Amino acid sequence: MIDKKMMDKLLRLPFLILLAFCVSCNSNKKTEESENTNQKFPSDVIANLDEWKILLGNGESVDSLQNFEHEDYFYDVNDGKDWVVYKAPNGGITSPNSHNTRTELGQKYRWTPKEGGKLTGTLKVMHVSTSGDARVAASHSVVVGQIHSADGHKNEPLKIFYKKFPGHTKGSVFWNYEINTDGDDNSGRWDFSTAIWGYDMSVVGSDSASYPAEPEEGIELGEEFSYEINVYDGMMYLTFMSEGHETKTFTKNLLVSDFQNKEDIPEQTMNLFVPIGQDGVERANAYEGETQFFKQGAYNQTNGRDPETNMVWSTGANTYNGDVEAQYANGSYTEVWFRESSIGSGTPPNQ
Repeated sequence: MIDKKMMDKLLRLPFLILLAFCVSCNSNKKTEESENTNQKFPSDVIANLDEWKILLGNGESVDSLQNFEHEDYFYDVNDGKDWVVYKAPNGGITSPNSHNTRTELGQKYRWTPKEGGKLTGTLKVMHVSTSGDARVAASHSVVVGQIHSADGHKNEPLKIFYKKFPGHTKGSVFWNYEINTDGDDNSGRWDFSTAIWGYDMSVVGSDSASYPAEPEEGIELGEEFSYEINVYDGMMYLTFMSEGHETKTFTKNLLVSDFQNKEDIPEQTMNLFVPIGQDGVERANAYEGETQFFKQGAYNQTNGRDPETNMVWSTGANTYNGDVEAQYANGSYTEVWFRESSIGSGTPPNQ
């Protein structure tokens, strides 16, 4: 027979088991909470994200970036240093005035070239699309920094590109200036591209799957470089730095055009843009008086559009019907990591 003391123990046993289970659950919850406390967000890496909003590769726009991340497009990673990852597929949701997918910050504040502004970034490009038509200038490239006009034609006085052809170890970094077209018709606008390390935009393949020689002074995937965009009193001062590479500097007047007449159109433009009907001229005062804002991140320049529609921007790449998972698995995306960024007022050059 079971005595009363033993019976009491048996009756209490289910309660003790339940209590132990609850303690275990609570302990696991506390461990998870502790791990979450150590989690870093992009706003822990880039301190000034309150001055930005973001457009993600799924078309979502987010205005408040404090403690925000998205596992597919915008998040923190650590390889010994903390980085903010910007990732965008070839085929995603685009902004109304673009055919290209981006995960890109957009500055909230607006300024004129006369007022000025400054943006810096330290980054490495980890991937560009491995598909695309090699004859098309935008194939295999990503824009990692911009100045964008908020007025008039809403053109872009600056785009900083990284481009690497498949099979190459090194890619090119170059910057483009887009003319602010004279008159109401903006269809004749074009870019003039300047090489920083490697080629400018105009160097393309001889056919859809043939590539030029690898650039000798190029930048590899995963290799850090930095830029500073400083607009002061209407002048744009650009500085590009990378360890083991020559520091490059450039100056461009944003108040007085270099391209006011047909005879001012550069040979590069005659070869690249004029054949697709883009042969406009720029208004005399360029971007004077128009409000501007910075952009930074991964603006994928590779898309799935038919190259025959535009041999500069329609890259004919694989998009897997917009399936993001399939694009990431098959190289149809771009990925850029930033570890430093600053934004503020323009300063006198060399200060």
